[in-house]
Amino acid sequence: MNIPLALILFSIVGENSRMPLRFTTSYLEDSVSVFRQYKKLAESAMAQVTEEQLFAALDDEMNSIAVIVKHMAGNMRSRWTDLLTTDGEKPDRDRDAEFISPPPDRASLNRLWEDGWECIFSALASLSDSDLDRTITIRGEPHSVTQAINRQVAHYSYHCGQIVFLAKHFAHDRWKSPTIPRNRSAEFNRRVVAKELSQR
Repeated sequence: MNIPLALILFSIVGENSRMPLRFTTSYLEDSVSVFRQYKKLAESAMAQVTEEQLFAALDDEMNSIAVIVKHMAGNMRSRWTDLLTTDGEKPDRDRDAEFISPPPDRASLNRLWEDGWECIFSALASLSDSDLDRTITIRGEPHSVTQAINRQVAHYSYHCGQIVFLAKHFAHDRWKSPTIPRNRSAEFNRRVVAKELSQR
């Protein structure tokens, strides 16, 4: 079995790759940090499964990792493109189609994933604190920019959790925890206090 390079790197670097938590009172800066945290979490999980497992569904009601990625990318493009000037549900979005026929291989899926996240980070980089109180709409419903960001943080963390769940199921005895491994909480806390790693 070919082991993805990302998994090899993750197994070498592991927890030591955690960047120190940067104290900030900037909502925008912390939002970017949280998005990056969940992006990395999902990527570390996806790196631990085979290409075949990316496309496997546990039952007829479950989505595969690949379908979840396709849905997230579609949502990201729709919500974050022209964030301040157009409705977050773009007229050319076909949400139902996001849950069928994902890209056929890991490389194509990775490109879709990165394109989606680029929509987020580009949009957030263009904002200033004065934009947070502006009103935008999603499906015609008014949101402050702050509300819209919170909505998407919750949405993407929900789906990243699904990705981790599925990857852990498929990887099983090969699984390497991207967060705090079982029975290692005390060690983790000690290392955070010692500033050897960060909680985020």
